[in-house]
This record gives sequence, C-alpha cells and structure tokens, in this order.
Amino acid sequence: MRPADRSADRSADRPAEGAAPSAPPHPDPAAAARPRPSAGIWDDGLIARRARPGRPPRAGGGPEARIAPPPRPETAPRPPSAPPPHPGAAVLRPRLDALRELVGLSRARLDRRTLAEAGRVLDEAVARQRHPLDLTVVAIAGASGSGKSTLFNALGRAQLSEAGVRRPTTAAPVACVWTEEPERADGVLDRLGIPARSRRQPVRPYDPALNGLVLLDLPDHDSASPGHREQVDRLLGLVDAVIWVVDPEKYADAVLHERYLRPLAGYAEVSFIVLNQIDRLGTDAADQVLDDLRRLLDDDGIALGEHGEPGAEVLALSALTGDGVGELREILGRFTASRGAALRRLTADVDGVSARLRGAYVAEGRPGLTESARHEFEDRLAEAVGAQAAGLAAERAWLRDAGRACGMPWMRAQRWYVRGRAGRKAAGGASRASGVEVAAHTSTGTSTGTSTGVTAASAGAYAPPAVGESGPAPSRAVSRPLVEQAVRALAYEASTGLPDPWSLAVREAARRGAEGLAEALDAASAAAAAAMAAAGPGRAGMWRTGARRASAWCTSVGRQAGSPESEGPPGSLASGRAGDRTGGRAGGWIIGGRRARAGGPARPVRPGWWAVAAAVQWVLSVLQVLTAAWLLVLLTGAWGGEWWIPALLLAGAVASGPALAWCCRAMARGPARRYGLETERRLRNAAAGCGRERVLEPVAAELLRYQEVRAQYVIAAGEA
Repeated sequence: MRPADRSADRSADRPAEGAAPSAPPHPDPAAAARPRPSAGIWDDGLIARRARPGRPPRAGGGPEARIAPPPRPETAPRPPSAPPPHPGAAVLRPRLDALRELVGLSRARLDRRTLAEAGRVLDEAVARQRHPLDLTVVAIAGASGSGKSTLFNALGRAQLSEAGVRRPTTAAPVACVWTEEPERADGVLDRLGIPARSRRQPVRPYDPALNGLVLLDLPDHDSASPGHREQVDRLLGLVDAVIWVVDPEKYADAVLHERYLRPLAGYAEVSFIVLNQIDRLGTDAADQVLDDLRRLLDDDGIALGEHGEPGAEVLALSALTGDGVGELREILGRFTASRGAALRRLTADVDGVSARLRGAYVAEGRPGLTESARHEFEDRLAEAVGAQAAGLAAERAWLRDAGRACGMPWMRAQRWYVRGRAGRKAAGGASRASGVEVAAHTSTGTSTGTSTGVTAASAGAYAPPAVGESGPAPSRAVSRPLVEQAVRALAYEASTGLPDPWSLAVREAARRGAEGLAEALDAASAAAAAAMAAAGPGRAGMWRTGARRASAWCTSVGRQAGSPESEGPPGSLASGRAGDRTGGRAGGWIIGGRRARAGGPARPVRPGWWAVAAAVQWVLSVLQVLTAAWLLVLLTGAWGGEWWIPALLLAGAVASGPALAWCCRAMARGPARRYGLETERRLRNAAAGCGRERVLEPVAAELLRYQEVRAQYVIAAGEA
C-alpha cells in the first residue's frame, strides 16, 4: 500500500473535527454500575492508560481503555506578556523630550515652516508609540514592473496580492501580518489606513522567525494613476522600514534616486535594496548590475551594510524563481527579531530633522557678550553723557566755589557789582528789543504777548518763573549719535556668529532698548550730577550707587514733584518717598533725591573749613578797615601815637587776605580733584545703569534663551 493510501485510511478512521467520540460497541455493565467520580476529580488510578481527550477508544480494547476520561477544568487563557522595552527607548525618549522643548522655545524666533517638520516628527513618534513597538512594519516599494507583488507573494508563500503584466496592477496597499494574534496589528494598520479587505495572513505554519512582521505591498511610485504616488509618499513616512525593489532595466532611474533614495539616505539602517529579476541576466551580468547599483547608492550618500557595519542591505534575487528569496527571508527574520525597527526609524526621523535644523541653532565660534564688549558699551555711553567733561567741569567749579567762599570780601563785592551791572544791561537790551517788536507787530496787527515771548526767546534771556510756579526740569545734552553708535556696536558684537533667527532677535532687542535711551540718560546724568553737587565730596559715601539706583534714575528722575508719574500708584514706595520729600509743597523738582530751588540748580553742601576761612577773611577785612582808620587818625594828628603800629597791622591784614585765599585754593585742589573724579564716576555709573537696564539685560536675555535652546538642540541631535 502506498503512503498516500495509508494516510487516507487513517484519515477515514479519524472522526470529524468537533464530533463527539462514538460509544463503545459493547458496553461493560460492571463499568456502568461503578460509581462515577465527582466532577473535576480524576481518581480511577488509570492515569497511565487513559485515552486522550477527543480520541475514540481503540477497537478490541479493555473496558478501561474504552472509558473516556472526564474533561479537565478549563483555565482562563493567559494574556500575552508585553515584550521587554528595547534598550534604544531609553536613548530616544530624552531626545524626543528635548526636541519638544526645543520647538516650544523656538516658536517666537523661528517661522512655522521651519518647525513644521519637527512638529510632524513629534506627532508621528507619539502616534507610533501608542502601538506595539515589537511589530515591525516593512513596506515593499518600487517602480512599475519591478516585481513588488511577486516578491510579496513569495515571502508570504501564497497568492496574497495580485500580480500580472497589467500596469498598474496594485491599486491599493495590501498588508500581510505574521503574528499569532492578528488583532494586535489592527491599531498599526488602522494608523496606516489599510482597510480590512486588504489585510492578509501568510500560509500556516509560517516561519516563526518572521513573527511580528507586518509586510505592505505598495502601489507603484511612478504610477500614471492619480493618487498612487500620494499613497506611497504618505506610507513611506509611517512605516518602520522599506524594501526598495529595482529591476535591471530601471535600477538607475533618476526619479527613484533623486526623489526617494537620496533624500532618505539617513534611513539606511531601515532600508533594503533588492535587485529583482536576476533570472533574466547571466551570472556575470547580474554581478555587474549589482556593483553598479552599489555605486549609485554610494553616490546617493546611502551607507551600505557591509563587513558588519550598519547600513542598507543590498542583495539580488528572483522573486519568480525563488532564487535569493530565502536569503531575504533570513535577513527580515533577523531584522524583525531585533524588535527595534520602530525605534530605529524614529531615531532616523529625529536625526534628519536635527540635521535640517542645525543651521538655525548651531553658531560659528562662541557668540555672546564679552567683558570687553560690555566695558566698551559703557565707555561709549559715558562719552555720550560727557562724564569726563562733567568731571573736569565739576573740578573747576569746586575750585571756583572754594575761591569765592574763601576769597576776600572785597573781591566778592566786586563780582556782585559786575554781575548786577551785566544783568541790568541785558534786561535793558531785552526791553528795548521787546518794544521794537511790539511796535512792529502792533502795526501789522500781531498779538503783543506772542511777540514778547518770541523776542525773549530769540534774545536768549532767561526769565525765572513766578513765585509758586515750577521751574523747568534740568536737562543735559546727551549725544544721540554716540548713543546710537554704542547700541549698534553692542548689537553687532553680541550677534556675531549667531544663527540668523537669533542674530535678528538680538539686534531687535537692542533696537527696542535704544528707544528712549537718550532721554533716560539725560535724566539719569542730570540726577547724578545734581545729587553729587548736593552731597559734596565730604558726603560722597552717603549716596547709594549701583544698578538699582541707576534703574531709579532711568525711570523716575526728572519728574515734577507731586506729578502722577513721580508719586506712583497709591501705597507704593515711590508714592511714599514723593510725599516725604515734597512735604505737602509743590513747585520743586526731585533731583537725585534732593529738592532744587525753583528755577535753579541744587546748591552743594559747603565744607566746614570754607566757613572758617570766610570768617577769617571777614576778620581780616574788619582789621584792615580799623587799622586804616587808626592810621588815618594818626596821620591827621587827631590822636597821638606811633604811626608805624597801625601801618604794620594794616600791611599784615592786607597781605594775609590774599595769602589765605591762595592757601585755600591750594587746599581745595585735592578735594576738587576727588570731587571731579567722583562726579565722573557717578555719571558713568548712571549711564551704565541705564544702558544695562534698557539694552544689556534684554540682549543678555536673548543670548541666555539661545544658550538654553542650544543645549536642548545638543540633546535632541544626540550630541550630548
């Protein structure tokens, strides 16, 4: 008898599937009378001879063999155990987090088109991680007539996808799932948009090495039918790996290399390039075509996995004859068994988007603000406010005030006389000019009040405000061109080497800070100069300096006492200070924490030795008068006595006055120098404080933001 006949006989003897076993032909009465065991308990002692469940008793067997054992209690099926996490997940997770943080920090600096791809990669990573990562989704892609569907059927060992000479043959993607639980792949296939009618399973039993493989047969990427290319492009961005099938005729097609292989060069580790239809070539010709294909792939920048190095697998086969298909099946088996294809694909996505964003985050050199750039900026601002010139002027003013305070009363009276005479001449000239203007404008019908104001302004005369009116705010002429030059130089120094978006952000921050900087420097320098004049060198230590005071100067100095700007909101610190300083009175200006007289500058505190010297000068002046009168009386003979005594006293008093004044001027040179240097330092600090608050801090904030973004980019790019 042939083996086929014996198999047929055994199949005939075997009962149909699902049918109950037939009853024994000769039932045993003793066995029927024997007490039946309780349900779920097997205690007949015939374990070694019990029949298998569902198997009919053997013919001619004893009664023990003909008795079917009771069914075993059913146990609940164990849920499939989750695969252990891949080691690459611990490396990919911080990179995705850093990329997400990078996109969030860059939304205000980069345009949406630049960040769109990074957002897409993040969304696809989240969507892919919702599904089992142990499933490997591999797509078979290629041009029309390359044999994609034939290879798909050869790997599945069945007619899973339609193959033929009609072009295009594959109009919609077809999926085949190698898994014991096909429902585990439903979520992945739903994400890919594969309908249920296009889902297949391989012939059982399938190769266990391919367990977890989800294979897709894609339409032609060069199909003439509308929508096929869009489907291919969409699915290529979602699958974990791609098998590119080429044939000997179109393996060098420019569309394939320029549109797909060259842009996807970074995905070499999840790419397979298969030269199909080698049955049409001879052995030598197949080797030549395969070598030329490797050359083209190398020109495309695709790393080839040779000699154990990571890269794309390149092999030749014939899907029609099956030559080389087994080798591809083994490669796919090892690739699927690694359970890391999805993580490799996501890593390649992050690498690709990081490489394309490199120009927006990686700077040339070490950009930033150096100490020399900061000092140069502060020096330019100090030059703009005239700190050095103000220091020299303060030194000269101190010497002049010391000379006036410690000089002889006769010289002071002479200066008062000269000043009063000059003032009367100026007032008389202004009155005559005003009369001429009034007459002229009256004859032409012009208003008298207007012409008076114009004439007074044109004559340059200063009219002090009336009693109870507020004087003008102190102002200083800050050089606007120097301020603009300082800001431009700082912005250039800070933005040199930065990527274009961050360089533009730094320059924009500097430009915004330059708006109103000149006015703030005016107020701050005026406040610093007035405060220094009011404090004097003897009280220089009582004045608080630093960025906080400079900030107060930049924001509140030069405002009229009692104004809403100087008082601040109710209950604020500025409101309390304003109330304390004004004392309920109006008409003054808050200058450097002191009140100046209406219409005049703040008066400095006079040192004590000035008063002593002035008192000595007055004593000497009185002595000169008395001794001169004494000498005159003696010379006229009204009194008797020696004339040389008053003459000697008079000469001593006359010589002592200039000598004392000269000594006071010599003593004042050191304090005057210190006062000038202190004034210069105060103005420098005031200008530096305004520049720091309005320009340096915003620019430093932009640079700090860039450093944070740069650190996140290093992590996202895997360079940490």
